[in-house]
Amino acid sequence: MVTVITFEGNIDANLKDILTQAKKKCASGGTVRGNLIELQGDHKFKLKKFLIDLGFPEENIIIRQGMMKKPYRKY
Repeated sequence: MVTVITFEGNIDANLKDILTQAKKKCASGGTVRGNLIELQGDHKFKLKKFLIDLGFPEENIIIRQGMMKKPYRKY
């Protein structure tokens, strides 16, 4: 399971810095993919509070969860 944060529009935030802080807060691995932050595990509620504390408006925060895709292996 992964928790995905999507940043839409023109944002002034540095996603790599946000990822670094979020990984520490959730004790989890993660990555930035374009305008997405993906964190391993179920961290929906922790991350919503974290983003509000960073100054993002609560009504603009929508965090979704999904299953990690298994990597394609070529044998």
